[in-house]
Amino acid sequence: MSTTSTSTRNDLAASPASVGPAGPSFARKVLDFSMAQAVWILLVLAIVVMGIFKPSFFSFGILSNILVQATVLGILAIAISMVILLGDINLATVGTAGFSALLGVMAMKAGLPVPLAILVILVVGSLVGLVNGLVVTKLRANALIATLAMNMVLQGALLAITGGTSITSLPDSYKFVSQGKIGGFPALPIVLIVVFAVFHVIWERTRFGRGLFAVGGNSRGAYIAGIDVDRVKIWAYVVSGLLSGLAGWLLSGYMGAVTSSFGTTYEMQVIAAAVIGGVSLTGGRGTMIGVLAGTLLLTVIQVGLAVLGIASTLITLAGGLMIFVAVLIDASRSLYSSRT
Repeated sequence: MSTTSTSTRNDLAASPASVGPAGPSFARKVLDFSMAQAVWILLVLAIVVMGIFKPSFFSFGILSNILVQATVLGILAIAISMVILLGDINLATVGTAGFSALLGVMAMKAGLPVPLAILVILVVGSLVGLVNGLVVTKLRANALIATLAMNMVLQGALLAITGGTSITSLPDSYKFVSQGKIGGFPALPIVLIVVFAVFHVIWERTRFGRGLFAVGGNSRGAYIAGIDVDRVKIWAYVVSGLLSGLAGWLLSGYMGAVTSSFGTTYEMQVIAAAVIGGVSLTGGRGTMIGVLAGTLLLTVIQVGLAVLGIASTLITLAGGLMIFVAVLIDASRSLYSSRT
């Protein structure tokens, strides 16, 4: 009799009727939604909070400036996401951007037409990515160490060639996309939207994109399924280098110069933007929409703190905290996924 009673109580405790219409199923849906849209929720909250403390934050000038500031970070975030999606890392994105921009600007100063100088920047970036990809795949080098070394080499070369000075007086045709406006709206955010849209399609609709997710999710399984794993990885690094070169051109045009410390403020931010946006450090998981959200969230916080008059040292501190938060968010997502 006691066994039957115990069984009945357990059945009643587990039955949906015992928890009512707002039971675990509803709570689970809310939790699923919150985990999936966490970055967008945080982005909206950040904008609202900034607006409460500084109503002018909602002005066209500040909001358009946020999009301008987010462009280079966003493109670099896509660049590093291409490799993080594989379960690898590319710490040479910023170094590639600076070195590529330097060679392109030097070629332009030597008489090369602006369009060809921009092409040089993109080609150099792609070649650096190719070297990284070959070293990682063919020599089986550790991606973190190999790309960190490459970044140090490129930044060292940039410093040595410039001698610690800046190359300035860039022509207007070179700076047009970075500083120009189309219909009164800055051109840079348009580039950001186009690049994100293109790579959203690549990730979601192309064979290459499916290969990235397959290799990142299970490289051994992808190999057995007939995917050329090394080829996918090499192309991921090449595209990462190409995007880094693109970011280098846009940043040098926006600054109107190539400096000896070119882009160094982006080094850790690009990883944070990608990871906060949902690109898992273990590979195989991420969305381009998420990367966009992570990029905007970081930019809103940084621009917002500057608008509020917060000291630059504290803004740097906030950036470091956001990177730490990125790691916690990624760990939380992985833990949640493993339990569902």
